[in-house]
Amino acid sequence: METIIEKIEDIVKEGFNACGYDEKYARVTVSNRPDLCEYQCNGAMAAAKEYGKAPFLIADSVVERLAGNVAFKSIESVKPGFINIIVSEDFLGTYLDDMGHEDKFGYVPSVTDKTVIVDYGGANAAKPLHVGHLRSAVIGESVKRIQRFAGNKVIGDVHLGDWGLQMGLIIEELRDRKPELPYFDESFTGEYPADPPFTISELEEIYPAASRKSKENDQFLERAHNATLKLQSGDRACRAIWNHIMNVSKKDLKKNYDNLNVSFDLWKGESDAQTYIPDMIQDMIDKGLAYESQGATVVDIQEDTDSKELPPCIIRKSDGAALYATSDLATIVERERDYHPDSYIYLADKRQELHFTQVFRVAKKAGIVKPDASLTFLGFGTMNGKDGKPFKTRDGGTMRLEILISDIQKAVLSKMEDNAKKKGQEDGDSSGEAYETARMIGLAALKYGDLSNQASKDYVFDIDRFTSFEGNTGPYILYTIVRIKSILSKYVQAGGECNNLKIMPPSSDSEKNLALALVRFSEVIDSAYMDNAPHKICQYIYDVSNVFNGFYHDTKILSEADEEKKKGYIAILSLTKDILLTCIDLLGIECPERM
Repeated sequence: METIIEKIEDIVKEGFNACGYDEKYARVTVSNRPDLCEYQCNGAMAAAKEYGKAPFLIADSVVERLAGNVAFKSIESVKPGFINIIVSEDFLGTYLDDMGHEDKFGYVPSVTDKTVIVDYGGANAAKPLHVGHLRSAVIGESVKRIQRFAGNKVIGDVHLGDWGLQMGLIIEELRDRKPELPYFDESFTGEYPADPPFTISELEEIYPAASRKSKENDQFLERAHNATLKLQSGDRACRAIWNHIMNVSKKDLKKNYDNLNVSFDLWKGESDAQTYIPDMIQDMIDKGLAYESQGATVVDIQEDTDSKELPPCIIRKSDGAALYATSDLATIVERERDYHPDSYIYLADKRQELHFTQVFRVAKKAGIVKPDASLTFLGFGTMNGKDGKPFKTRDGGTMRLEILISDIQKAVLSKMEDNAKKKGQEDGDSSGEAYETARMIGLAALKYGDLSNQASKDYVFDIDRFTSFEGNTGPYILYTIVRIKSILSKYVQAGGECNNLKIMPPSSDSEKNLALALVRFSEVIDSAYMDNAPHKICQYIYDVSNVFNGFYHDTKILSEADEEKKKGYIAILSLTKDILLTCIDLLGIECPERM
């Protein structure tokens, strides 16, 4: 289905063609002066030079040709050559009604049918998720959903950090604590225990203890390096402990990601790509791309168009060890073999931009990916506290993500109880339904607070502002949807039917404002899709919520005496609800039935 701008543009093109002007000048946009008009065409300004005419003369002739078109309530030429358009209510109502009958409200993506890998986990095994993992998970989940909505085959990968020194540290700390375990008996030849020798709580305490010890004890650090090397060389005992670490860690990580309403198609880690590394490096050497520099093996990535010098990508250290870049490149080798993706999207802190520039360029130079493969790094900014510094606990530590989620849900529940008391429900609502509602609203507050910012920007985490039921917040969006649900429910309870109702031409300014917001759905979604920009959807649903609430306060919906008019109201409310629910689902947000 054409967007409404495309439909308007088709009509304006007819006007330009009929007047002898190239239709390329008939580009239509949403007006940047909504006080003057709804849509505008500035093409006469650009056409003036080609045709040697004053722009207002060109605009005058086009407007004269299009005067009386049923799509326009008014179309006028404004000096020095603007064409201002206000669409007719009939045109708008018909378009909206058509949207309501189309799959995805008529959205047709600019590009589709691609296989896309979204790499957006990045958690480390044996460590709990903390606030630093929030943005990658939340933005990545939304990007994945938007990509799928556009019709792509999307594979989300958690890409765990599971192969580095932290594993050797854990193994050696476990040896010191429980030397009697069979893993540390070199004469043991039987089957190792199926049950892990630690709980998730113990594991999460073991790693930081081992990390501290390694900074104070060089001998322990050397042992950890040796244990890491043994693990990576296939040592049976080390592999058995590693399997326990991974099984316990994945179970806990899945629980925490589930609590965030984030899911992955693949639970792969750096370890899965290790077998590809030797052949990959040798291939780069054979092609003359990789060479030795100060004992390390490197690949140049500098290009003639670069404005600053970029260092070579190190793919093997002088001691033979692999680096993050090596692992990421080998992971691409694996993904190419298994999934043949057209596109890759990586979510990580924006300070890792150089790393991904190096990886992407080496992948292209070495022929690991197709020449036309799309490799995108979506770097995000920092979540800061009110002091403008990275968000911390009160004692200055890094806050666990589950604590942050719990805190914001408690804040929401407290506000819900306060609102209940104001309404005369002295005890508030402490039922299970209230807690489930607070869970949904809390996640909406957290996710919307993050996603409403452009990904690359830093933002301040403000629990009071994020949990407010007023303003540009997740709770405000949910409250708007619940308000619409309530109206529709009352209409049905009174004997009405919400299905198959026709959307009528808007009959008031506030209803037309709502209609003009709804018809922007396709262009907003496509822009968010092409730019991997969930914040554009946030801004859109905030705009829709505002104009809906304006319409709600201006209009007696359920008490409208004219039954056909009331049905028209219910029809546009149903479409508004469906569009808002679709949009929040693309953000990974759920909506309760009541608030």
